[in-house]
Amino acid sequence: MHTLRRFFARLEPAALFFAIVFFAFSMTPSLLPRAWYLQGVATGISVATGYGLGCLLVWIGHACGIRPNWSDASKRYGWWALAGTAIVVFPLFLILGSWWQQIVRKLVEVDYEGGGRILYVAVLLVALVVAVLLLFIARGLRWCARSLAALCTRFVPVPIAKGIGVAVVAVLTLFLLNGAVNNVLIAAIASSSELADKGSHPGVEQPSAPENSGSEESYEDWDSLGMEGRRFVSSGPTAEEIESFTGTTALTPIRAYVGAADVDSIDEAADRVVAELERTGAFDRAVLAVATTTGRGWVNESVAGPLEYMYGGDTAIASMQYSFLPSPIAFLADRDSPREAGRALFERVYDAVQELPEESRPKLVTFGESLGAYGGQDAFGGARDMAARTDGALWVGNPNFTKQWSEITADRDAGSREILPVVDDGRYVRFAGRPDDLEIGTPWAEPRVVYWQHASDPITWWSPNLVLHQPDWLREERGVDVDPGVRWFPFVTFWQTTFDMVFSTDVPQGYGHNYGEDSVELWAEILQPEGWTDSDTERLRDIVAR
Repeated sequence: MHTLRRFFARLEPAALFFAIVFFAFSMTPSLLPRAWYLQGVATGISVATGYGLGCLLVWIGHACGIRPNWSDASKRYGWWALAGTAIVVFPLFLILGSWWQQIVRKLVEVDYEGGGRILYVAVLLVALVVAVLLLFIARGLRWCARSLAALCTRFVPVPIAKGIGVAVVAVLTLFLLNGAVNNVLIAAIASSSELADKGSHPGVEQPSAPENSGSEESYEDWDSLGMEGRRFVSSGPTAEEIESFTGTTALTPIRAYVGAADVDSIDEAADRVVAELERTGAFDRAVLAVATTTGRGWVNESVAGPLEYMYGGDTAIASMQYSFLPSPIAFLADRDSPREAGRALFERVYDAVQELPEESRPKLVTFGESLGAYGGQDAFGGARDMAARTDGALWVGNPNFTKQWSEITADRDAGSREILPVVDDGRYVRFAGRPDDLEIGTPWAEPRVVYWQHASDPITWWSPNLVLHQPDWLREERGVDVDPGVRWFPFVTFWQTTFDMVFSTDVPQGYGHNYGEDSVELWAEILQPEGWTDSDTERLRDIVAR
């Protein structure tokens, strides 16, 4: 108790004011609705950040000789004013925060029955616990730096000793965190994920059709495909299902897939995918698609399936697993493997297609979602290269650090928004949050490349730059699925968007990082299948939605 009393007695009043301000900022809406406990953590981090910035400003003021000599009465009045501000701001913004969250839920069509507005009282408790914990950690590090500096003053001048103390503690802290994360936590997750990858989703059975990897005729063993690979090769539409849709004879779609469990390198996996394509006669199909997966091998069925229906099963999809890590972990810890996999697989398939006579080559298209979009684009030098070497591409929910996406977005035509860029009048490349966004009133040449991104998708808009830089998408008119009241605040918006990512897929199709039946219209616009009608689009949307 005595320690806690000393702790709070040493708090800096001016810094506490910044903490209160940052509390208010943190309660404002962001891209997606947040659970109360995540709001509490985000708010706690924001409060600690505000307090830290306040302390920094006080320290700068002291360094410049600004040290007001307040009387005891002035100090007392100041504390009372600070307490009054907190008493007003905390409940007011808890109420406003819960109200703003309700607005965001309605925008993204999320039904919530968890007593959200009442539970927002707990946000303050969680926030205070997190903020105090972070403050204890910061003070502990400061104590270590000062102790080390005091030791160094025996050998070097005081300013140098202080610099050494801060530098050594900072380096050791980073080293400890990096080592703990990379050598312990990530290794443990990788190990458990590799073990989990041997399991299967409920209802997944080995395919009997020779057109699928993992079948009895396949070069690839069923058990080697991984959990997501087994689901992918067994979940596509059958020839009978496609015939029921088209009313004409259909083929069994080809799905070639190689898992990571039985290969020594990404290059070997890519070569084995091509071997599967050759075994199944994929190069004789009308359309050949290269799909780069997410972290541990997932391909969005809502994007793959429509392609197969549109061409009566006369298709082949090539894909492979490059990691055992779940996508959120791969997002943070392994950004090289998706790029290597996307590049290796497309290059192998492209080279094989180029060896065919030009008149008998299949349409070559490519797609990927999230890390798959990030990795798949690494096979290309930019939009012109995509248009030169493919017959169409669909990139879904691109992470903000995707090089090609970033460069294309940055080069958008003047006056177009970051969430829906117009590039070269939409000649080859177009962006869409909804299918209607593709109609911009200018001619669209072929081949066509589409970037599919929701304005409310935090995966697309999260960036470390949010800490200190206001992005264009928060300067311009907001998307239809984003609260117009969303604002940028230094530090705070970064943490809000970070926590938005946690449940970015737990929203209905068409919002956040959940991409579904809109793919039907997008593929129809990209490839324009012969004889395809609006009625076909609506019927196929119903199938994909189910």
